[in-house]
Amino acid sequence: MRLGFNILLEQSQKLIMTPELRQAIQLLQYNSLELNEYLKNEIEENPLLEMENPNSQIEEVRELPQEKEVDWKELAEKYDDYSYKAPIDKNQEEYNYEAFTTYTQTLREYLIEQLNLTILDDKEYLIGDYIIQNIDENGYLDVELSEIVDKTNSNQEDIEKVLSIVQTFEPLGVGARDLKECLLIQIKEKGDIEPTLVKIIEEHLDDLACNRMVKIAKELDVDISTMQQVCDYIKTLEPKPGRAFSDSGAHVKFIIPDATIEEVEGEFVIIINDITGPKLNINSFYRDLLKNSSDNEATTFLSEKLDSAIWIIKSIEQRKQTIYKVIESILKFQIEFFRTGEKGLVPLTLKEVAADIDMHESTISRATNGKYVQTPRGLFELKFFFTTGLPGSAGDISSTSIKSVIKQIVEDENPKKPLSDQKISELLKEKGASISRRTVAKYRDELNIPSSSMRKRFD
Repeated sequence: MRLGFNILLEQSQKLIMTPELRQAIQLLQYNSLELNEYLKNEIEENPLLEMENPNSQIEEVRELPQEKEVDWKELAEKYDDYSYKAPIDKNQEEYNYEAFTTYTQTLREYLIEQLNLTILDDKEYLIGDYIIQNIDENGYLDVELSEIVDKTNSNQEDIEKVLSIVQTFEPLGVGARDLKECLLIQIKEKGDIEPTLVKIIEEHLDDLACNRMVKIAKELDVDISTMQQVCDYIKTLEPKPGRAFSDSGAHVKFIIPDATIEEVEGEFVIIINDITGPKLNINSFYRDLLKNSSDNEATTFLSEKLDSAIWIIKSIEQRKQTIYKVIESILKFQIEFFRTGEKGLVPLTLKEVAADIDMHESTISRATNGKYVQTPRGLFELKFFFTTGLPGSAGDISSTSIKSVIKQIVEDENPKKPLSDQKISELLKEKGASISRRTVAKYRDELNIPSSSMRKRFD
C-alpha cells in the first residue's frame, strides 16, 4: 500500500456549537433563581439591556392617605398661639412604617427574657446565660457540664442548680441533655408523675420506639390496653421543644413556580410566570445614541452590545416557548392526574414528550430540571410527571399511582390487625397491579409508612 499526500474534496455534516447556541442552552437549563442572577449580571455589563418590570412581586398594601397641602402663611401666624387646642383623637388611625416589618423571637431570646425575670445573683445569672447560649435549635443542651464549670469558674452543684431552673422555662423540656430527660421534664411540669409512666420513659424508650407493647406490659405487669394509653400519651409529648421558634425556620426556602395551570370552566389553561423570566427591552437612550453617534469606536461598542442584548431577549422568549410546549405536552399525557389526582398518573418518559413536540430528548431534560408548576393539585417539579411504568392487567401503571393506592390501603386497614406487605401485594393484584412483596416494602419505605408490626395497636 502506497501512502501519499493528496488534495481531496469531501462533504460532511458537523454540529458546531456557536456562542449564541451555547447561551440559549444555558438559559434553558437555568432555574428561575439562576436565570434572574444571570440577567442581573448581564444588565450591569450591557448598557443597552434593561428590565421592563422588576423581578419581584409587589404586595397589595393599603394606600396611605394623601397629605394635605400646607398653608405656610397660616401656620406662621398661629406658630406662637398658645390658646386652647382641641384634644387629639386617639382613635384616629396612624401609619407607622415599622408596623409593616415582621420579627420573630428566637429561642435564645425567649429564654434570656425568662432568665431576666428570675431572681438570681450575678454568678448564677452568668451560669444561666452560658447555658442558654449553648442550647441548640431543638432545645437541647449542647455542652458538657464540665465545660460550663471551667468557663464560669463554678462548681458542679451551682451548675446543676441553675440548669434545673432553666429547665423550668417555656417551652417545656428545654435545656435537657437527651430525649429521656426532655420527656421527664415535661411530665414533671405537667404533674403526671405516675410510676408506670416514669419507668417506661427511663427504661423502655427503645421498646416503645419499636412498638413492643406486649414486652413492656409483661415486664411492668400492666394491662395491654392501659399500656397502649400510656404510650399514646408519651407520643403527645414534644421531643424537640425548640423547633417552634425561628432558629429552625431560618433555612426555609420558597419556590416561585415557572408556570401555573388553572382550571377554567372544565378546561386547563397554562400561564407562564413572567417573574421567572422578566421582560427585557433595549434602552431607548443608547439606541438613539447608536443612530446619531459619529464616533466610530462608540458605534462599534454599542453595536456589539445591541447584538448581545437582542440575542438574550430572543433566548428568553425561546425559553418561555419551550417551557410552555413541554408543560402543554405533559398536560396532554397526564390529564387524568389533574382530574383525579395521583391515581390518574400514567407512565411517561422524556422520549415521549420529545416526540410529541418535535424536540430532542436532552432539550426536554433541560426544560424540566429545576422547573416548577403550580397546579390545582399542588406545586410540583416537572420531573414529577415522568414516572416509570409497572405491568398491570389494563396496561402499564405508574409507580406514583401505585404508591397512592398503597397509602390508601394502609389508611383503611384495621389498626389492630395491620396488613403485611404480602397481603398488600395480593390486594394490589386484585386491583390489576402485579407488584411483588419486595416492591411493596420498597414503596412503603419511600412513603415513610412503618411495617405492620410498628403500625399495630393493642386497644
